[in-house]
Parts: sequence; C-alpha cells; structure tokens
Amino acid sequence: MATERRISRKIKVGNVYIGGDAPVSIQSMTNTNPMDFEKTAAQIRALEAVGCDIVRMTIPNEEAAAVFSVLKREGVNIPLVADIHFDYKAAIAAAMSGADKIRINPGNIGEEWKVREVATTCKTLGVPIRIGVNSGSLDKKLLQKYGAPTAEALAESALTQAEALEKFGFSDVVISIKSSNIDTMVNANRIVAAQSSYPLHLGVTEAGDEYGGIIKSSVGLGTLLLEGIGDTVRVSLTADPVREIRAAKEILKVLGLSKGGVEIISCPTCGRTKIDIIGITEKFREIADTIDTKGKTVKVAIMGCVVNGPGEAREADFGIAGGDGFGVLFSGGETVGRVEESDILETLRQKTLEFIEAKAVEETNGEENNG
Repeated sequence: MATERRISRKIKVGNVYIGGDAPVSIQSMTNTNPMDFEKTAAQIRALEAVGCDIVRMTIPNEEAAAVFSVLKREGVNIPLVADIHFDYKAAIAAAMSGADKIRINPGNIGEEWKVREVATTCKTLGVPIRIGVNSGSLDKKLLQKYGAPTAEALAESALTQAEALEKFGFSDVVISIKSSNIDTMVNANRIVAAQSSYPLHLGVTEAGDEYGGIIKSSVGLGTLLLEGIGDTVRVSLTADPVREIRAAKEILKVLGLSKGGVEIISCPTCGRTKIDIIGITEKFREIADTIDTKGKTVKVAIMGCVVNGPGEAREADFGIAGGDGFGVLFSGGETVGRVEESDILETLRQKTLEFIEAKAVEETNGEENNG
C-alpha cells in the first residue's frame, strides 16, 4: 500500500478539506453549459450521489458566474470550483457569487495587477485558489528555457505562479500540474512535492476514452499516491463524468486510501462457469455505487465456480460462487447457503446492507464497553 503521505498545507474548500491529514478527495468536472442551470444542477447531484467530493465548472465570462448563486439557492452543498481562463473579471465574479474555489493559470490571466485583484478578492472572501498548469499553457519564456514542456518547466511554472500569489499575501493555494504524458506529469509533481508544502491535485489530462483513460490515470495517479504524494485527484475521461468518480474510487480503494466502500473480488471466469458472472458483476457494481457504506469497507466476492471460489476469495466478507443456474453463498471460506441465479443480485445487496449494519452495531457496542 501507499507509503506515509507527504504532509502538505490544509486548505478548506467549502465543507471539504484538501491536504494535511484530510483523506484524498475525488473531483470531477461538469460538461454542461453552465448557463443551463437545471442540467448543470442535475449533473452535479448525479456526481455527488456516486461519491464525488468536489465539482469544477467552466466559467467563460462574468455572466456565467451567476450559476454559483443559483446552485447554492437550490441547495447544492458539494464544493464548487470555477474554472477560469484569461478573464480575471470572471474569476472575481465567481468568487463573489459563491464559488468555493477558483482555478486559474496566473500566466494567462494577464498583467500582474489582474492577478492581484483576483488574489485580493479571494483572500477577503476566504476562497482558495488552485493553480492549474499544463503543457498547453506554458509560458513562452519557459518553453525557450527548457526547449519543451518538460517536467522541470511545468514545475517551475507552478512554483513561480504560487510565488506570484504569495507576493500579494495569498497562501491558500492548491497546485495542479497535468500532462497527457505520464512520465512528465509524475516527475513534475515529484519536483513540486519536494520543493513546497502546497496541496497537490493529481490528474492525467486528455487521458482518452474510458478504457485508455482509466489505464493512464491509474498508472500516473497510482505511482504518485504510492509515494505518498497527492491530496486530491481527478480521473479525466472522454465519458460521462460519473464514470470518472467510479474509476477514482477504485484507484483509492486498491491503494488503501479510500474511506469505505464496496470492494468487489471477482474471477475472470473460465469454462467451468455456468452463470453470467460478467453480467452479475457489472450490475452489482452499479448497485454498490449507490450504497452508503457509512465509512465501512465491504469486500464482496463474485466467483465463477465452487471449485476455487470460496478458497480464492477467502479474504472477502462474503460472496457467491456459481453453480449451474444458481450461486453458492459463502462466508469466511465456508458455504452458508444457496441462491437461484435470478436472486443473486438482490441477495448480494441485502447481505451488503446487513454487513454494514452489523459493523455499525459492533462499533457502537465497542465504544459503549470502552466508555
């Protein structure tokens, strides 16, 4: 699992903390027109429902910044981030309209006084700023110095821009360095992690479609998180943003960095499989994503046959192993029942809920006994 985490500054974004001893948070970004308040709100709620912690929205102009005040009035509680490019007035308007964080690239905001105006407004309102650096927006002087958007160039850009905000007395800074090149992204973040205490937002930009993007993000994010680097993450996919959250949760889960959830242990199937293990696993994943595990981790096994299933999935809290039109229910490696194939999904859902409730009761009794 991951090594001891790098200690970074702790920044508050709405009701979520980034950095310090806070858990690694998961982010995504809406792909709706921000002026379409109804669709934007619906997408944000869908993201929140599957475990997203922070949502970013593009704010192309001052008028679009009104979306924050509308969403807040409609009861959206998840922290919202304004994604700003070039227009410093849009950044100020977003902060004043209720954005919980502003994402800017000071290098493309323009003159120094514009950066100062954004920093002053955000400091007054207590709104943190995320510095977003990527290969496509690198300063021309740095490109000339390094000859290409290298890791060193991206790291220098991020630290220089952070210094520009610090110059105006602003220190609630989160740094994000992204690249579609995994090696560049990883090394740039390593440099910044070694030279500063800023919280780091990790992501591989333009990662691709769902299949390729998940692989690239898993390698890039996983490498850094295993080294203890990273405070918040986004898995960028050319897909429904909800899929980004599911992927990010799985990455954190396998690294031991998640705060509960359903972990599915399933086999690749073989000729012995007599029930639709692939379909059952896919459908149960959708069910699992809607279950509030109350911070508990539940390991559920979905195995193809009874030959190896219970033994190979012994570490699971419970599970099923396929028979011919039915599933054998097992727990702790021992068979405890049998269920028809048509009832497997509902049985797994119910067993998951029962396990969570039993864990909650166990913890409550333990606290009472210790008290």
